[in-house]
Amino acid sequence: MMHDGQTIDLEPLEQRHAADLFRAAARPEIWRFMPIRGFTGPSGMRRWIDTALEAAAEGREEPFAIVDRQSGCAIGSTRYLDIHPEERALEIGWTWLAPAFQRTPANTEAKYLLLRQAFEERGILRVAFYTDAQNGRSRAALVRLGATYEGTLRFHRARAINGYARDSAAYSIIAPEWPSIKSRLESKLRRPPLAKLSFG
Repeated sequence: MMHDGQTIDLEPLEQRHAADLFRAAARPEIWRFMPIRGFTGPSGMRRWIDTALEAAAEGREEPFAIVDRQSGCAIGSTRYLDIHPEERALEIGWTWLAPAFQRTPANTEAKYLLLRQAFEERGILRVAFYTDAQNGRSRAALVRLGATYEGTLRFHRARAINGYARDSAAYSIIAPEWPSIKSRLESKLRRPPLAKLSFG
């Protein structure tokens, strides 16, 4: 399955994306609020993809590469997590982008494509998002997306994450909200980008 956007495509994550993603993941600030500290070499990225594909094979997750349409390069990743078809609920997370593509339409369009697939093709009723309670940029981005803040879960990711147990700020979008959020996101994505970026 592939999701075609205007500025990015979402492609099912595969090992063929490893080299691009290793380059995209080089800056340490990407990983400040993530469960890992980054990758010391291409083999680490390949292992990370293998782990994601194992979760996909078990039906727990669906990982994607975010591919820049202009260059054809993978510039980040995102995925469906905690998938519960019987409850018509899932989470969107593990989203990261190369710094050159942060604060561009890439993240908004990736979320839009995933939300459209979830609500319109899968009949999902609730999409959850969890971010580190200290990650102000991510929290602001979720509010701009149209997600509703539901509270902070203490020690939600109780495993050690970058040296501490994480409190998570919880957000969600539910099916009745999707039509108005979709309209607003589509209007936003029709605006031309402020600058043309390249990756390399």
